[in-house]
This record gives sequence, C-alpha cells and structure tokens, in this order.
Amino acid sequence: MVKFSKQFEGQLVPEWKEAFVDYWQLKKDLKKIHLLNVNNNNSSTKQQNSFLSNTLLTSLKKFSLFGLQRRDHHEVIHVHKKLASSASKGDVYETELLEQFADTDAAKEFFNCLDLQLNKVNQFYKNKEREFLERGESLKKQMEILIDVKTAFNQQRDKGASSQDSKDDPSISCTLSCEESIGDRTEEEQPQDNSTDEMEKNEVAYSESPRSDEMRKSMAIKREDSKLRTMSGRVFSCQGRNFGINIPLTTPSRTFSAIGYLVWEDFVNQSSKKCNSAEGGSKLRINKAKLHRAEKMIKGAFVELYKGLGYLKTYRHLNMLAFIKILKKFDKVTGKQVLPVYLKVVESSYFNSSDKVINLGDEVEELFIKHFAEEDRRKAMKYLKPHQRKESHSVTFFIGLFTGCFIALFTGYVIMAHITGLYRRQQKTSIYMETSYPVLRQVVFSDTKTSMFSLLFLHFFLYGCNIFAWRKTRINYSFIFELTQTKELKYRDVFLICAASMTAVVGVMFVHLFLLVKGYSYTQVQAIPGLLLSAFLLFLICPFNVFYQSSRYRFLRVIRNIILSPLYKVVMLDFFMADQLCSQVPMLRNLEYVACYYITGSYKTQDYGYCMRAKHYRDLAYAVSFLPYYWRAMQCARRWFDEGQKSHLVNLGKYVSAMLAAGTKVAYEKERSAGWLCLVVVMSSVATMYQLYWDFVKDWGLLQMNSKNPWLRNELMLRRKIIYYISMGLNLVLRLAWLQTVLHSTFEHVDYRVTGLFLAALEVIRRGLWNFFRLENEHLNNAGHFRAVKTVPLPFHEVDEQD
Repeated sequence: MVKFSKQFEGQLVPEWKEAFVDYWQLKKDLKKIHLLNVNNNNSSTKQQNSFLSNTLLTSLKKFSLFGLQRRDHHEVIHVHKKLASSASKGDVYETELLEQFADTDAAKEFFNCLDLQLNKVNQFYKNKEREFLERGESLKKQMEILIDVKTAFNQQRDKGASSQDSKDDPSISCTLSCEESIGDRTEEEQPQDNSTDEMEKNEVAYSESPRSDEMRKSMAIKREDSKLRTMSGRVFSCQGRNFGINIPLTTPSRTFSAIGYLVWEDFVNQSSKKCNSAEGGSKLRINKAKLHRAEKMIKGAFVELYKGLGYLKTYRHLNMLAFIKILKKFDKVTGKQVLPVYLKVVESSYFNSSDKVINLGDEVEELFIKHFAEEDRRKAMKYLKPHQRKESHSVTFFIGLFTGCFIALFTGYVIMAHITGLYRRQQKTSIYMETSYPVLRQVVFSDTKTSMFSLLFLHFFLYGCNIFAWRKTRINYSFIFELTQTKELKYRDVFLICAASMTAVVGVMFVHLFLLVKGYSYTQVQAIPGLLLSAFLLFLICPFNVFYQSSRYRFLRVIRNIILSPLYKVVMLDFFMADQLCSQVPMLRNLEYVACYYITGSYKTQDYGYCMRAKHYRDLAYAVSFLPYYWRAMQCARRWFDEGQKSHLVNLGKYVSAMLAAGTKVAYEKERSAGWLCLVVVMSSVATMYQLYWDFVKDWGLLQMNSKNPWLRNELMLRRKIIYYISMGLNLVLRLAWLQTVLHSTFEHVDYRVTGLFLAALEVIRRGLWNFFRLENEHLNNAGHFRAVKTVPLPFHEVDEQD
C-alpha cells in the first residue's frame, strides 16, 4: 500500500506545490509531539489507559443505536474565525487549546502551522478562483463576439454568392476607427503595460509643459511598436458594435502582412492620423482565414481554462485529504479527539464550500460541446479531457530485443574489422577510411567501434535520460514544451527509437564490411551508406500514421521554424531545439560531406577528396558552422521584437560572440600565423566567459549571492547540492574543449578523426547536462508565479464609442 505522502506528492500540481498543504512539515511537528510523549516515562501508563478508554468510547459513539455519532460536549480545541479586513483577503482561523497536552508548546506549534496552512489554502483557492472566473467571463464575451462576426460573415457570403459568381474569399469590410488595439501580453510584460497606460492617462496633465511634444512623440513610437508586435490590432465596426481584433504574428505570412499593412498606412496617412472622416476611412477585411484563426484561439483558451479548473478541483480534493490524514495522525499520537472539531471548520472553509469552480466547469463543457463539438459530448471530451497514452510492455520488450541485436552485431563487426586489419595504416584500407568513415563514422576507441550517427543518437539517448530525470523530479516538461500529452514521447519511446536505429546502422556497417571481405569492389558497395541515409530521411517524412507520426511532424515543424526563425514566433521548444543544434555542428558538417559525396557522384569514382578540394564546398562548410548560432541569434532578435525585453538582446550578444570565435578559428585554419592564434585565444576566451555566465546565472539560475544555498538558488529540485557543484565544474571543463583546436594535442595510435569525434561527443554530453538544469530553472520560474496552464491571447475585444 502506497503511503499517503507519496500519493500526495505524486498527484499534486507541480507548479502549485508551495500552495498545497505542507504535509511534510506537519508530520515533522507531529513527530516532535510523539517523541516528547515517549520520553515522558512518568505519565506513560496513564496516557495509554486514557487512550484505550477514549478509543472505546469513540467506537461506541460511532456505532450507536441509530447509526449516528453523538456529539462530544467536551471539546479539546476551539477554532476562532476572524473576518477579513477586506474582500480580497480571506477569513483567518486561529485555534485555541482548551485542554493541557503532554507538551503544550509543541501542540501550539502544530496548530499554529495547521492554521497557517488552512489560511494559505483558502487564500490561494480564492485568488485562483477569481482569476479563472474572470477568464471565463472574458471567454463568454469572446464567444458572443465570434458568433456575431460569423453571422455577419455568413450573411456577407450569401449576398456575394447571390449577387455575383466570384471565386474570391468572402470577407467582411468594416470601417476603421482611430483607436489602437493593444493585444494581450505575457505575464512578464504586464508591469510595462500598466506603466504605459498610466503615462497615457497623464498625457493631458503634461500637455502644458515644454516637453509635451517630446512625450507625445515617444508615446506615439511606443504605440506603433506595440501595434506591430501584437499584429495589426485595429478597431472595426460590425452590426453596430465596435470590436478590436488581435492575431499574433506567429507565421511569416502574418508578419509580412502586418508590416505591409503598417507601411501602407503610414504612407497613405503620413500627413494625418485621423481615420474617422465623413467621406469614409480605411477598410479592414476579415476573411475566412482570420476568422478561423480567431475561432482556433478561443477554442484553445477554453481548453486551457477547463484544464485549470480541473487543477483547482484536484487542489481542493488533495488538500481536504491532507487535512483529514494529518488530523487522524494527531488523534492517534495524542489520544485526543480533535478530528471532529477541526474537520467541521475545514469543511465549512471557503476552498471546500465554494461551488463556483464546479458551475463554471459545467458551463465551459456546455459551450464547448455546442460551439466546437457539434453537440457531440464524446468529441468534446477528447479535447477537454484527453486520455493519456498508456505505456505498453511491448515497448520495453523491443528495447531489450534491439539492444541485444545491437550488441551482437557490434561484436561481430569489431571481430571482423580486427581480423581484416581495417584500421591499420595500409593502402587497401585507406579508401574505406576516407569514404565510408564520414558516412558510417567508424571509430576506434578503447577497442570499440560506433557508427556515423553516434552523435545524433547519443544526443537522443541523453534526451531520453532527461525525460526520465524530469519525471522523477516532477518537472512539468510537457507544459513547458507545450506538448500534447496524448502524443508526446515517453522516455521508453526515445530509448526504443535509439536502440532500433543503432541496430539498423550497425547492421548496415556489418553487411558493408562483410561484402568487402567477400571480394566485392568498393564501387559496388559504396551506395549502401547512401541508401541508409536515404532510408532515414524517407522514414522521417513518411506520411503514414505509423512510427510516431505526430512526433516526427512536430520535429519537422520545429526545424522549419528554426530555419525561418526571424519570421516565426519563437516558443520554448523552438529555441531549445536550436540550442541543441549549436552542439551538433560536427554532425551537420559530416552530413554536408555525405550530401556532397553522393550528389556529385564522387562515390562512383572513389574521388573522396573532391568535396574537400572544391572551394564552394569549403565555403559551405564554414557557413554550416555559423548557421546554428545565426538561427539562435535571430530567435533572440525575434523574442526582443515580440516581448520588448532587453535581456534577449544580451542573449543575442552571446551567440554573436560565438560566431566571431568560430570565424577566427576558420581564419586560423587557413593561415596558421601567430597573430591569428592570439585572436583565436582572445575571442574564444571572451565567448567562453560570456557563455559560462549565461549558463550559470541566466539559464540555470545559479550563483545567487543572497541564496540560502551557497552559490546556488533558494529552490532546488535535487536534494543533494553536490550535484549542482559537480555539474558547474563539468560545464566549465567541457566549455574549454576549444583549446584542443589551438593546442592540436595528439594521442599515439589514435586517428585525428577519433579525437574530433571524442570532443564532439563531450559537447553533446555537456548539452545533455545543460538540458536538465535549464528546464529545472524554467519550471521553478513557472512555479514561482503559479503558472500551471498556458495563457492564450484572445482575438477580440469590444471598444466603446467614447474611448
């Protein structure tokens, strides 16, 4: 049987952990009382007798003639309820002891902590309830506006169909007014918005000052900046009502359309900003695409609201169980009857007696079923209450199966390579090493061999280990990455993909070498590695719903967003994946060589040095080294554009410094002079210090001087602090791997390509270590603001004519 403390910790909402009952602290206080009772030898027998008599009396009271429990007039405690001084604060409860305990001070400490927990739970529940109720009211208004706009759209479409046979997309043409529509921001930007609103309210008061013109200009610039960031937010009239619409700039088409719209508006209205002229103003066209996007945003907001309401119900249920369990333990330890008295107070408290959340949940279900599920409740519940995919034992079985096959094939390959003398410096094996090595990436290290995809699948394997560690430490990575719980990859799925892929790669290596041993020419077998790579690419883009289709397509969408990073809105998963690519530059360069080797037909002529001699290839290889840092820098620029936080510009500087360091290394490889060597050392040192600071302070949230944990942060997910210190040390050492490119240290009987792969593998390991602490810090930031559900921006807002 699972202990309640384990069950309680496993079911609570991770981001709200601090708001739940501190069950573990209450257990510690009870343990103190229990130890004091045990040490009190003089009154031990009396306490046992009284405990037995009390238990007999309570059992008789429970099983009375009519099955009802008689009221105990002899109360041990009395709970006072103090009315709140304001409506925002909840009622406060204080417990008074009416009887003497074995240790009155310890009992007072326990009930003070219990009262504190009850007051905390009530206050948090009330705040979250108010927040969800306000969000629910906003969504109801959004639905009303959406229904009105859809009705007008359908009427316009019917009129267009009856008047003329046009293939154009029907739309609603609405007159623009002067008001600006500033869309919803993230919670981090709200203080900035409030300050801007206060400045706008005080604009009249400052109109007579000499600096009034400058203030008007600065506020106009701020309006234009916010207007561009929140997409084309404008006010339009529809059916006699004024509405504002905000569609986030999440795609390139929306970005270009918003920029073009604003440029055209500034060009046309550069002399005057007034829109509501008597002759008619500009027209805003709300086509089917915009209407569908607005409907999708509202639908997502309903799903997130329903999820939040479910979390609040869980919060109520678990806290109620925690109070019951701890009061039962108190009665058992002290022999007093406290549970009936205090439980009445808990049951009548706000968090347990309020039914607003339940009513709102029912309303959300009805609205969602009616407007988004075509009156089909089962279809609606697939969105509102998606069933998590159950972990199958077959996945574990196939992991073991493919792992065994991998070990067997790998052992056979090692034995065959050793017998044939593959890695000895002989003329007949040089061709194999130069052609197949970049493709299959054969390496000798401690008498073991791996394949070309070793870096990729090592990274993927570490990601599976990250998922396992995140789940064990209750880090909500699914919420942070905005993954669908029904389709996300579990750590067993990741390990299965790694085992199956490595088995396929080693199997191809074994067949490739076996054919060479049997006497087949290199020309006949060199197409095999290319076919392997083609098979992996085809598998990645396979359109059939097999082999984790949703995850494969999600990966492709993320890669697309990274490549076009300035144009797509950047979310956590996008820049997290871009950081992974920064650690996979050697793999990208190897893939580039493979593409050149097969596209140019060099594999037919065995001219393995053609791609290395071609100038265009060398230039492209240098560009590939810069691309991941460039993409990441563009993501930082886009985030600054969307959010307006200067910290993103500082982060952009980190990747610019990495690009400069990489550029000096490329120049040093061309011209090995003392001047370039000094520049490489200086630029790489600056970039390394920059990256270390950002890793420790910004990404990991460590090195806080005023923390209760020396050189760490106040809140830690891991219990052993030594792990953090070791991780910082490893990160420091692995960040200095670039010294190898300067020192050019070699190892006896070890090929230079082995050394390069070893250093690349160390960088992948460093990134896997970085991943855990990066998400830990992100989780703690969400928990610090109690963010457990995503805040979806709403498309519409109504504007008064007097505004």
